[in-house]
Amino acid sequence: MKLKTTLKALKKYHRFLISTHVNPDPDALCSELAVAEYLKSIGKEVMILNEEAVPSRFHFLPGVKQMKSLDNAPKTLKYDVVLVVDCGDFSRIGRVCDVLDKTKPVFNIDHHITNDQFGQYNLVEPKASSTAELLFELLEKAKVKLTKSLAVNLYTGIMTDTGSFRYENTTARTHEIISRLMQFDIQPDKLYRTLYESIPLKDIEAFTQVINNFSSVANGKIACLHLKKSLVAKFSEDFDLRDAIFKFLRSVQGIEVIVILTEVSRKETRLNFRSTNKVNVAKIARYFNGGGHRKASGGRLDVGLKKANDIVIAKIKKEL
Repeated sequence: MKLKTTLKALKKYHRFLISTHVNPDPDALCSELAVAEYLKSIGKEVMILNEEAVPSRFHFLPGVKQMKSLDNAPKTLKYDVVLVVDCGDFSRIGRVCDVLDKTKPVFNIDHHITNDQFGQYNLVEPKASSTAELLFELLEKAKVKLTKSLAVNLYTGIMTDTGSFRYENTTARTHEIISRLMQFDIQPDKLYRTLYESIPLKDIEAFTQVINNFSSVANGKIACLHLKKSLVAKFSEDFDLRDAIFKFLRSVQGIEVIVILTEVSRKETRLNFRSTNKVNVAKIARYFNGGGHRKASGGRLDVGLKKANDIVIAKIKKEL
């Protein structure tokens, strides 16, 4: 769908239920908040419903208090249409799927190259750096007057999904959009410190122990780290453990693919991939019931950590 067609379709409905993928990153959360603000501004009713509560490290985002988790959602959900942002596969909204009326239409607004066009209305643009960037284009097409809350959420979504404008998905258009958002006194230094430089001491101490346990295979081209459930529980919500691991390991010379295997249960393992060079980890993630970007993707396996490790490493080696 084109931007104009999407805007026309949005106006057909009155009550929206907005959701995104499990374990949402800032782009997902900020995109939910931005599209919710827009819909309210044109007289729509909105509920944002995710599988889990928003981690405390994101509580600074404008409008975040309106977000509901399944645990605090109303027993009866009243909505005409579902709007899913930043999600390549409908099943990735997790347990929210179980409470939805499957007869209701779905809007799918996303930028992942692996998106499977799951909605009745699909606005998918892989060339956009982030879903937040795509939403800026949508709001500009709608001639929406930007507010500071919109600017902060859109800026945060774009900044985080471009690795603070360091990744290859950063384009000239990205910087044009950022220059527009910067007119609202966003204070990027303060925002960056809030997101990345406010780590509790106990989390840093635990992190130094975790990072020592990564393994290197394929002559140093693959870095792999296991996170057991009990280990993850030691960290506070103020610390993004996986993000910190990726940032550290990306700086190691010679590593081409990084994979973090997180224990969900004895028979389920969450997978997170990052590529530092030419390997397309979105292709690898699709093999494991997932997807994402060429250089950042995720998936899962219905096996334990040890077996998952063997399967995943073999697949990455094959791609290398």
